[in-house]
Amino acid sequence: MKVIISCKNYNASDRLKDTIEKKFEKLGKYFSRDIVANVTLTAEKGEQYRLEATLNAVGTIFRAEERNSDPYTCLDKVVDKLASQMSKFKTKLLRKHKETKQEEVFAFAEIPDYEEPEEEIKVVRTKKFELIPMSVDEAIMQMELVEHNFFVFLNMETDSVSVVYKRNDGNYGLLDTKY
Repeated sequence: MKVIISCKNYNASDRLKDTIEKKFEKLGKYFSRDIVANVTLTAEKGEQYRLEATLNAVGTIFRAEERNSDPYTCLDKVVDKLASQMSKFKTKLLRKHKETKQEEVFAFAEIPDYEEPEEEIKVVRTKKFELIPMSVDEAIMQMELVEHNFFVFLNMETDSVSVVYKRNDGNYGLLDTKY
């Protein structure tokens, strides 16, 4: 597994970087291919740290984030969350990759079975709506007016379907699609 470590507002020690690489190498046993782990460590206000990790395994994305006053605690919790995600969705991943004949992506024998019964994911409500061309600012305004935390719209600037969303830090995010 290739681990890419980036830091924001913080210079991580070599010891911390080595620990991050070692912990993520252990997750590498779950994959039969070499994948990339992007790890970002950010120093926040109040001597808090945020560690975000994203693993892209050929179309399946695993992501975890943790905040704590100790970066090593953040690291342990993020690695635990990622391992738990892999265990929880092992059966679904097996089904998905057998259908697509890409079962060589994951080393399924290495992924531990999930302890709790698998919950069925079901759609409980479907909504249809007309995509209205608008700017990002207009979409954010509409999202705030309907008091949702996301809003789907036709982006006038890119002529594609986009989503604006409210982030945990109070700012906004934009998801753009491409075909």
